[in-house]
Amino acid sequence: MKYDFTSIIDRRGKDALAVDGIGHKVWGNEPDAPREGYDAIPMWVADMNFATAPAVTDAMIERVKHPLFGYFFPTDAYYDAIINWQTKRNGYQGLKREYIGYENGVHGCVTSAVETLSAPGDKILIHAPVYVGFSSDVEGLGRTSVYSPLKLDENGIWRMDYEDMDAKLKAHNIHLAIFCSPHNPAGRVWERWELEKAMEVYAANECYVISDEIWADVTYTGHKHIPTLMVNDWARKHTVAVYAPSKTFNLAGLIGSYHVIYDKYLRDRVGSYGYATHYNEMNVLSMHALLGAYSDEGAEWTDELLQVLEGNCKYAYEHIRDHYEGITAAMPQGTYMIFLDCAKWCEAHGKTLDQLLKAGWDVGVGWQDGRAFQGPCHIRMNLASPLSRIQEAFDRLDKYVFQV
Repeated sequence: MKYDFTSIIDRRGKDALAVDGIGHKVWGNEPDAPREGYDAIPMWVADMNFATAPAVTDAMIERVKHPLFGYFFPTDAYYDAIINWQTKRNGYQGLKREYIGYENGVHGCVTSAVETLSAPGDKILIHAPVYVGFSSDVEGLGRTSVYSPLKLDENGIWRMDYEDMDAKLKAHNIHLAIFCSPHNPAGRVWERWELEKAMEVYAANECYVISDEIWADVTYTGHKHIPTLMVNDWARKHTVAVYAPSKTFNLAGLIGSYHVIYDKYLRDRVGSYGYATHYNEMNVLSMHALLGAYSDEGAEWTDELLQVLEGNCKYAYEHIRDHYEGITAAMPQGTYMIFLDCAKWCEAHGKTLDQLLKAGWDVGVGWQDGRAFQGPCHIRMNLASPLSRIQEAFDRLDKYVFQV
């Protein structure tokens, strides 16, 4: 490969929550520090243990050479980069500059949209398992989450339950849903027919959709992300889609997301709320990081990254399937997260999920409690590290946790 995805980079003391947060309870779901003699392998926070694309750092360094950092407006190049990237990689059609708006993070856009498209006390539909940030966004704004469970089919693939979605939208008079595509933590890349059926359900219930598509670029062989906005005309008029280069290029610490909203009414509502505070303004280095990321070199780097991540996911999935009786997981079709159902193993061995989590933490496997994701006996694992570290983590699980 042209790019380096094998070096183990020491992130300690370098502004890395995934590493420095272990053993320090801030959110409450951080892994405990490992016992003496074991280093920590971070497998919880959804960022990568790979250096970002050289095109990103080159673009930022070039900008830093100019020593003035005053007020600015996003450049034409910024919008052109997003339009070109989304058109080529994700199949957008008719994407225009005026449809794109900067956001201080996906959560910022989600909360702006929730504030403008619902009222305090309203209920909002979300799929479960759920990205934990959605539920905290909803509850923190005085709304209530209503969960529609995803179900595993006979082939071990997570599917939406359209009848349950429809019933809950009707029963609770819900007119706003938060949708995750590709889905975290299930790792599903929705097929077009699935998206079409979901939009039918939402349309029948006059339900607006906030579509988090931050994982859009992280999909694997045989799977292709389809933007919710591109499903049909109804979706284009009723969807707020949110993106960021942060998952693909490991840029969460730079802060820099953007919405895509085709409908003018939605744009005006969501945009006016987000910009009214003046906090929703871009960092100049974030803009240049995106320009580097969404370049031809950034695309080349991304293609190699996906090969590495898919290999890691396949290794983890097959190892769990072949060695850990009572632990089940779906092979990720996208994202670099895998969601383990540990219920049968815990029952067979007389262990609680807390005991299982702690056994991994003790030997440095920094996996994450899945209960906050609405997984009753689940663990979420981040597989975005050099393969040698993934193999080391599973070697420790073999020897000290599951005793393979």
